[in-house]
Amino acid sequence: MALGNGPGTGDDSPINRHILQDKVPWYKKRNLRMLYILMFPTCIGIEMTSGFDSSMMNGLQAVPAWDAFFGHPRSTILGLLSALYSLGSICSLPIVPLVTDRFGRRWAIIFGSIIMVIGAALQTASQDFAMFVIGRFLLGLGIPFAIVAASSMIGELAYPKERARIGSLFNASWFIGAIVAAGVTLGTFEMPNNWSWRIPSILQVIPSGLQLIFMWFLPESPRWLVSKGRGEEAYAILAKYHAEGDLNSELVKLEYAEIETTLALEKEQAKGGWKELVSAPGMRRRLLICSFLGLATQWSGNGLTSYFLARILDNVGIHDDRTKNLINLAMTCWGFVNAVSLALTVPKMRRRSAYLTCTIALTMIFTGWTIASAQYSINGNQAASRAVIAFIFLYSPAYNMGFNALTYTYLVELFPYHARAKGIAVFQWWGRAAGFFNQFVNPIGIANAGWKYYISYCIFLLFEVAFVWFLFPETSNRTLEELAFLFEGDKIREEQQKRIEEEVHENRVPIPNSASDKESALHVEHSQL
Repeated sequence: MALGNGPGTGDDSPINRHILQDKVPWYKKRNLRMLYILMFPTCIGIEMTSGFDSSMMNGLQAVPAWDAFFGHPRSTILGLLSALYSLGSICSLPIVPLVTDRFGRRWAIIFGSIIMVIGAALQTASQDFAMFVIGRFLLGLGIPFAIVAASSMIGELAYPKERARIGSLFNASWFIGAIVAAGVTLGTFEMPNNWSWRIPSILQVIPSGLQLIFMWFLPESPRWLVSKGRGEEAYAILAKYHAEGDLNSELVKLEYAEIETTLALEKEQAKGGWKELVSAPGMRRRLLICSFLGLATQWSGNGLTSYFLARILDNVGIHDDRTKNLINLAMTCWGFVNAVSLALTVPKMRRRSAYLTCTIALTMIFTGWTIASAQYSINGNQAASRAVIAFIFLYSPAYNMGFNALTYTYLVELFPYHARAKGIAVFQWWGRAAGFFNQFVNPIGIANAGWKYYISYCIFLLFEVAFVWFLFPETSNRTLEELAFLFEGDKIREEQQKRIEEEVHENRVPIPNSASDKESALHVEHSQL
């Protein structure tokens, strides 16, 4: 179901016509270029923390000093060590939308980053098992504040032409953290003391530190400002970054009118609180899709390679710790290359087609992985062992095409502003719950069932294909405001378009009386933020 039946939507909308006429690339626009540079450490780079954690826990399992310090954790204990990160997230997610919507996207990221700095410090200074898991719990507690706010901020602040690509790069930063962690653990695993695992642990503070340093230079979301009655500030930010300071830009006037009108209509329709997610058929469908995405991003088999690669490699006859760490580093570097490439190209595809390609490819690859693992287990076939490694590397681009490149872009497009933080929080809750289950159950399943455990993932992947086919709507080539009433019918979209046209025609946008040129637009924004 694609939105496009209402007037003024899609490629024929006035905003899209202005964007299509803009032939100047972003890197030649001074203000927009600076915005995207600031977005990297403050928003895009947030997932570096998750990537670092995943790869570090993979690498530490092959570090003898860490293994000995914590009493050679396996099965249940190993699962608990990994799962505390997800458990922390589960506990914080109910209040994440409250903080994000009440105090703004910027303050939510700052709050989450402070918690993560404390968690990384405790993890590094751990003197026993309890201290280590409390540090991991705090890391997990802080990350949802940053993820929910940053993914919303990217969609709400980026220039419409680049919004999908910038949003897709959000998850790709996971691999930067993962590469650093894999490289560090490879370099420290032979150290004969506890610094072999304390050094990787302290480096986990870097992404949060960058957010705390650079967040003060990033503007707030214009949509959040409009929702708080601070329209003049929002207009100045849109003019500065989307029109290089031109307060009289027709594009900015259209954007502001669309944002203000849509937020007013959303407020009329909204029920308030968490109950709004189940109050109407359209919101219930959004809730179903975001819950599915939370499960699918964790139950597609990626949890095995993200946290338990060392145990998987044991099952196919690879026991050398250095070889395991080299495979971990190589797989992470390969993941980064294909994730960035796909983030820059997949947003050009239709969303539903990309997700279908992703889920079908994952089903085929994971089935082959399971068969090869079975062959090695039954016959000790070395060719089957090498095939498992090949399937693990093929798995990466198949997963990244949909669940890495598009998930946050799709969620931001799927939910209207008033429910966006709640929707992403629900997605995070299901993802973290599934991750907690995986991290706790996977090592037990691998230890007790071996390759047979992989069959459960093959079955769930088949379900994913069917779910995407029947329930995923198309959202590409639309502004966020055009998508705000995706499931609510033509009547409200026609009313939305009518109000936008009236606001633009009557010129009700809040252009400051004293500001008529680019320099004064910049002055307005700096003086009011």
